[in-house]
Amino acid sequence: MGSPLTVRLDDDLEKLLEVVVGKTGRSRSDVVREALRRQLTLMTFEKLREQMMPFAEARGYLTDEDLFQDIS
Repeated sequence: MGSPLTVRLDDDLEKLLEVVVGKTGRSRSDVVREALRRQLTLMTFEKLREQMMPFAEARGYLTDEDLFQDIS
């Protein structure tokens, strides 16, 4: 699949991971991969949004609602 990675979890995070694994029946690796994928995607989106904000503000888009109003 890919390269192995060791991650140290604090006790609370490990307990939460075990709860999710138990409820979903997914493996620890699957849950951690999905969580990491989502977090990295969110971080990428936030960085792109930060870069685009000056252009949006220059066109009068100051909030998400301003943009949604125009595209809805």
